[in-house]
Amino acid sequence: MTKMTGAEVIVKALNEQGVDHIFGYPGGAVLPLYDELFKSNKAPAHVLVRHEQGAVHAAEGYARSSGKPGVVLVTSGPGATNAVTGLTDALMDSIPLVCISGQVPSHLIGTDAFQECDTVGITRPCTKHNWLVKRPEDLAKTIHLAFLVATTGRPGPVLIDIPKDVQFADAEYCSMSEVKHSSYQPKVKPEISEIEQAIELISKAKQPVFYTGGGVINSGPEASHLLREFVNLTGFPITSTLMGLGAFPADNNHWLGMLGMHGTYEANMTMHDSDLIINIGARFDDRVTGRLDAFSPNSKKIHIDIDPSSINKNIDVDVSVIGDCAHVLENMLILWRSKGHKSDTSKWWNQINKWRDIKSLNYVKSKEIIKPQYAIERLYELTKDKDTFISTEVGQHQMWAAQHYHFNEPNRWMTSGGLGTMGYGLPAAIGTQVAFPKSTVIDIAGEASILMNMQELSTAVQHKLPVKIFILNNQYMGMVRQWQELLHGGRYSHSYTDSLPDFVKLAEAYGAHGIRAQKPKELDDKIKEMLDTDLPVIFDCVVDKDENCYPMIPSGAGHNEMLLNNEGTSIEVGDEGKVLI
Repeated sequence: MTKMTGAEVIVKALNEQGVDHIFGYPGGAVLPLYDELFKSNKAPAHVLVRHEQGAVHAAEGYARSSGKPGVVLVTSGPGATNAVTGLTDALMDSIPLVCISGQVPSHLIGTDAFQECDTVGITRPCTKHNWLVKRPEDLAKTIHLAFLVATTGRPGPVLIDIPKDVQFADAEYCSMSEVKHSSYQPKVKPEISEIEQAIELISKAKQPVFYTGGGVINSGPEASHLLREFVNLTGFPITSTLMGLGAFPADNNHWLGMLGMHGTYEANMTMHDSDLIINIGARFDDRVTGRLDAFSPNSKKIHIDIDPSSINKNIDVDVSVIGDCAHVLENMLILWRSKGHKSDTSKWWNQINKWRDIKSLNYVKSKEIIKPQYAIERLYELTKDKDTFISTEVGQHQMWAAQHYHFNEPNRWMTSGGLGTMGYGLPAAIGTQVAFPKSTVIDIAGEASILMNMQELSTAVQHKLPVKIFILNNQYMGMVRQWQELLHGGRYSHSYTDSLPDFVKLAEAYGAHGIRAQKPKELDDKIKEMLDTDLPVIFDCVVDKDENCYPMIPSGAGHNEMLLNNEGTSIEVGDEGKVLI
């Protein structure tokens, strides 16, 4: 084994893992590592963010779009605590990340030293696993193990806390091939008996539906390919969670749109009335299920997931299949074909098409004011033939984007699903642009969310990353206002933003390009201007400030109790429902 400094070991290990970019922010406890990044001509490229939360979200965008793990580098104390929101976001959405944090020298740990905190203790609940490296000889193998844990099984974030003295100390390097991982063996291949039980249920179903989630995308492109094959073979309808958009093409007739609180009428009614739900890589989240005792009450349920702890966690299922989505789908296809199964869902489709005819995504159009749905529709039409990636912040604009921007490929949609993190979209777009420098990357934003991490526009300008920020500006925290209108008697407590910046001038102040549209007829030309600009862009799209996001399942209601756009805003939600928001 070759001896080198701890900092050199870290860089060499990152190289062996194929890391090409690091998102980070320097500080005292990581200066040895930053010095090595400066000296080494083989070190991964470093993207300097403006806030550690931005670093983690950028790494998430990089990971979600590329399929490779994102890597984050932060200093001790506030550097690590600033990363906690991003780590929790990645844990909730199963995004593979490796976060390297500096720590005070070993002899100062536990003394309340300058910029010291218990990083391992703080991040234990919001990482898949974490380590404090106490000995230089453990450094290389810990890094290799961290990448293995982050990227296999159910992916997720991991953290390695490295004291400053360990970065300086002489350390031995060991390669990936020399590291043994006997205690960590995630199951990826399913039991054949589980496959047989699932196929038996599928073959007998009269009103089935595929319910898919981010697990299909995390599994890789082969899983998406096999899913499409299975759906086309069976002829079954398919819906998806927010995180699963793109795993199945939106232009396929079997596609029902997204389900859940702001899903389509046809997707939610199909789920409610089905006799079999085939859950592939989704976790029966509360935004999807609505009221648990009203969730698809007459269906049998199959749950396919790589994470055994997700089985029967929220919803009891009839058959569980533990394994990676790609392996499971491959086995299911083989068995379906070998048995010669055929399905007849014509009556089921007749009913589904009646629900489709409701056209639940329709809205009242205007020639005077830009409707947010119309803005998304025009953005989609003008970018659908380009190599486009979409990120979002969190709120109404996020739901409108999910409803009206259509994805035919996986890994094109970056959004915060489980944690619902405002401020996610801009740094995620930056990470995506780093992974795909020649592609069009657009952050569909709200004027409230974008201000959470607006400082990252400086990162985009510095690194010449031409991300486009498309703000649906309704001068409100839109989703907060919507719920205050529906549940709290229109008392808009602190949801109105009356001191917004001039986003065009703000863009110019950062060295970016600013555009504003206020009328529907302006949209197309100004979107084209945005797309033709080589600089980062802030597009201030002034939209109807009173528009609500429909359809929606009122909090505490079942899938079959959806509120459609033409039904007004008078709904009755009990105290139990209000608690569930």
